[in-house]
Amino acid sequence: MPAPERIPPGRLLTDAERVTLLAEGTLTVLGQVRGASNAVLYCSVAHEGEEAYCVYKPEAGEQPLWDFPDGTLAQREVAAYAVSEATGWGLVPPTVLRDGPYGRGMCQLWIEAETPDGDEPGLLALTEDEEPGEGWKAVAHAEVGEGRTALLVHADDPRLRRLAVLDAVINNGDRKGGHLLPAPGGRLYGIDHGVTFHTDDKLRTLLWGWAGEPLTAEAVGVLGRLAAELEPGAPLVTRLAELLTPAEIDALRARVAALRTTGLHREPSGEWPAIPWPPV
Repeated sequence: MPAPERIPPGRLLTDAERVTLLAEGTLTVLGQVRGASNAVLYCSVAHEGEEAYCVYKPEAGEQPLWDFPDGTLAQREVAAYAVSEATGWGLVPPTVLRDGPYGRGMCQLWIEAETPDGDEPGLLALTEDEEPGEGWKAVAHAEVGEGRTALLVHADDPRLRRLAVLDAVINNGDRKGGHLLPAPGGRLYGIDHGVTFHTDDKLRTLLWGWAGEPLTAEAVGVLGRLAAELEPGAPLVTRLAELLTPAEIDALRARVAALRTTGLHREPSGEWPAIPWPPV
């Protein structure tokens, strides 16, 4: 994949304008993102004098999964964006479903992730200490070779904590470290939401550091508003009905209700591997 070129800066687009650009712009395939299990194409998109880079995942390039119907991963990516927007947290880049050079697929704004400068800590780390240090949350012990283990930790970061709540809501089955994109301005995005919204519990994530802890007051408020937006006939439900099955929407409502009832961050169920592989 070619390195992203810097497009000459124009006026700052709103998220709504970015969605229009993605949905109506002309897609030009520039390369392929290697290492992905499904076809992921790196593209430019241009519309009415505006231009950006994006990721295009055609449904035709989806690898069959035993537990998800063919052609739905792109729809789930768009549904994840819709729910993220409903929370007000803006944790998923603008994402649309559209036709492209290889048929219908998901089109998502390209996010150029920032890397930590100097001694600035990242979001994930391995430590040989038995307990996480200040500002870190423990995930699990991991083998690091030669019979040694290390403790996998993630930052005790409010942005990650919001993402942990969103993942529990959308039932994300694949929250890897590589799906966390720190962006300019202090924003954090999560990407790759194809395996979400299953009716069975599929939650697999690296963000278990708050498991069993009380939800923040902010999260409780967001879940309350989200529950209202998931009432039958609400605009969010109308949009999700174009992307998910009625059973999946019912399961979404049930997950939100369960989080509100317990007031706690999700814990691993024990019936499904809790951490995705590879974790990063």
